[in-house]
Amino acid sequence: MSDPALSLRGVSKRFGRTLALDGAELHVQPGTIHALLGENGAGKSTLMRIAFGELRADDGVVALAGTNREWSSSADAIAVGIGMVHQHFTLVPALTVAENVALGDRGFWGGYTPARAAERVRKIGTQTGLVLDPTARVADLSVGAQQRLEIVKALARNARVLILDEPTAVLSPRESAELYGWLREFVAGGGTGILITHKLREALTLADDVTVLRHGRTVLQSAVSEVTEASVVTALLGDARGPRVGSARRSPRGMRTDAPVVELRRVSMKDARGVLRLREATVAVCAGEILGVAGIEGAGQFDLLRILAGRRAPSSGTVTLPSRIGFVPEDRLRDAIVPTMSPAENVALHDARHFRGHMPWRELESEAVAIIAEYDVRPTDSATIGALSGGNQQKFVLGRELRGSPQLLVVENPTRGLDIRAAAFVLDRIRSAQDSGCAVIVYSSDLDELLTLAERMLVCHAGEVREVPVEMEAIGRAMVGIT
Repeated sequence: MSDPALSLRGVSKRFGRTLALDGAELHVQPGTIHALLGENGAGKSTLMRIAFGELRADDGVVALAGTNREWSSSADAIAVGIGMVHQHFTLVPALTVAENVALGDRGFWGGYTPARAAERVRKIGTQTGLVLDPTARVADLSVGAQQRLEIVKALARNARVLILDEPTAVLSPRESAELYGWLREFVAGGGTGILITHKLREALTLADDVTVLRHGRTVLQSAVSEVTEASVVTALLGDARGPRVGSARRSPRGMRTDAPVVELRRVSMKDARGVLRLREATVAVCAGEILGVAGIEGAGQFDLLRILAGRRAPSSGTVTLPSRIGFVPEDRLRDAIVPTMSPAENVALHDARHFRGHMPWRELESEAVAIIAEYDVRPTDSATIGALSGGNQQKFVLGRELRGSPQLLVVENPTRGLDIRAAAFVLDRIRSAQDSGCAVIVYSSDLDELLTLAERMLVCHAGEVREVPVEMEAIGRAMVGIT
């Protein structure tokens, strides 16, 4: 057998009092797709950041094609053909797509021109299906388009070992299928893929081999053909009983009221360039019900959700909103938290516009401690929110937005980047908010997830909003404009 394309042996890493990795192992064969699984905080991203040269291990060895390596930075890893697509984007919002792809090149002296950079983006888009407008500014891109840009950046640097950290977390099913189709072609052409994901069934369908981390240790290394879904869940959770997301559920009629908590009447929305994004949408949601929202990228759902959450004013129409609204956006780093701030400071962000005079820091710190305990945010001793894994950040944001019993909760992709246990926990909390009389609006790119939650369903297509039955076929047809 040939040497592994990438091998990490006995890797340990500590952050303060937190032991993130404890002798972790990973061996990836060339020309394969390798799934790396584990609960939030298990050490998956930390291990891959060490492989990519962003972090240095306290102990252990990184080897590429049988040769031990020591990276001084990620530039060393990139130079020898390792690429990494991060779960949290590393883009410059003020620059264009082409300029972001060109970052790290040698500038004008190295042959950079805007035309050449744009052509490189177009060429990669043609080859992979990851099509982007080279001249578009990143600040104007949707989250899905930003994710595609991160992948294009890695491919532009001729990566042959490509690490993908939750690459489909915000992609539609169609976009995910296209990405995975390209990944298979990439591997068939001699590349090697490492897939960090919480979508267990997708991983076991796509990957050749699987490694599972738990509490910073490698607890399973195997060919996918030699494991079952149940055995992987056992490795992930430490027992065979793992939590279930559950099936579709309808709350008792007595939990609801007939008077709408939130209502839009003939609401339209134009973007900064005057393009109509939302066309005369009419929506009403009552207390104690969950409304699902679906739509392919650019269909108008994000404008709709932000109007419903009170974060954006429409161009025309009537909006009636309650006074207490919780909002969990899909891009938590950009729109929900400040990573360098403490948990207490991030709690303060929720009601910042209402504070006057001295800040009640003691009270805010107590609230942060309560959220951390109630929502099982780990580790509990983090000085900043940025030190938490993405899943633990998500749980913290949900806990913050549900404090004070909001009348309306708007959530985008609630289980993005969450493991099995955390996803079940978050969905259960959303249902609990419904049971307490909160009106809930949920958007998810995972239609199966919507079907477990929603009692009513709206689909956005080309800026138009219509209600459809809560059925997979009806939703899918409406998403592509079939009536």
